[in-house]
Amino acid sequence: MTIIRPVSRRTLLKASAAGLGALAAPAIIPRGALASSGEVNFMGWAGYPDLAAKVFPAFEKATGIKVNFTEQPGQDDMMAQAKLSLQTGAYDVVEPTVERVGAWNSNGMVQAWDTSKLAMDNYLGGLADGKAGEMATIDGKRFFVPSNWGTEALTYSKKDFPTEYGKASLGDLWGDNLAGKVTVRAHSSLAAMGRWLDSQGKLPKPWIDGYKDEATMKELWDIALAEAIKHKANIAQFWTGENEAQAAFRTNGAILGLTWDSTGFNMRNDGFGYIAPKEGAFGWNQGFVLMSNAKNVDQAHELAKWVSTKEGSAAWASAFSSNPVGKGGIDLMKPENSAFYNAAFPGDALSKLYWWPAQAAWFLKLRGEYADKWKAA
Repeated sequence: MTIIRPVSRRTLLKASAAGLGALAAPAIIPRGALASSGEVNFMGWAGYPDLAAKVFPAFEKATGIKVNFTEQPGQDDMMAQAKLSLQTGAYDVVEPTVERVGAWNSNGMVQAWDTSKLAMDNYLGGLADGKAGEMATIDGKRFFVPSNWGTEALTYSKKDFPTEYGKASLGDLWGDNLAGKVTVRAHSSLAAMGRWLDSQGKLPKPWIDGYKDEATMKELWDIALAEAIKHKANIAQFWTGENEAQAAFRTNGAILGLTWDSTGFNMRNDGFGYIAPKEGAFGWNQGFVLMSNAKNVDQAHELAKWVSTKEGSAAWASAFSSNPVGKGGIDLMKPENSAFYNAAFPGDALSKLYWWPAQAAWFLKLRGEYADKWKAA
């Protein structure tokens, strides 16, 4: 496979699936997969070396399809490159999260998947159907299929900021005596502030209403931004990708952060824990969109289909330290992954997951402006 590497990025359950070597040779290889040789041009997240080292070779062995991989640190970077790809045809498949699908579609960048070429029954309940399925579908057509899912919650120093479920709160990020000790992603932390203020009854309208129209979004995000700026001294570093998040703890003095679960998992042997806040962890559902001018359409379908199998989903989740989307994928995970997951989400934590709402193009534009104001304050 060819890897093009601009920079870095994210996720949960460090699923170095029981021997990815075994994943390279599934017991049954679909005849249609073998018939689909060639290559597929894929743009996804940076900072996950096992994708290139283990996952893509397993996929190529199973299907004969080579993955040409371009890494990007975040979704805004992916969208910018995808827009250029409308002229160059550089990419076939990109891997955003489901709440972004509307924005990709409204920009004319994606086409619908042919579900007859996939295996929709492979997916675990709630990931390709239900609310997630609604966000993935536009005018009755499926524009997104899942690849893995995970959370954004609190990574904390067990020594310097001990906490536990039921006590840990999004409000901790803004606490006293934490000057220069907190790391956050700009837009996520504003949403965290908004949700925390909402839980305290300090907003004029529910925070979720800010995703519905521009006027309400500005009203609520103005409040969250103003309150966040009061606590700007807490921020040791803003992160945008997985490597930056880890660096905030390892080298820049952070003892508490709002991070992806991959950060918590990767920091677990360095004295850090990962816990859902009592307001509920942010949940994300990541997956594949098919570029409107994709050159390798059949191969793209084979990639999405393979990742829905238990072997493929376990491999993909392993690379991201996240959760598999395919039925049976969890059975291929190591016990340490389950231990991490159970510690992070005890009791009723899973029932409180706050799935990122659908975010239209106008919302993403404004969200970026608020994030810039927050970082520049």
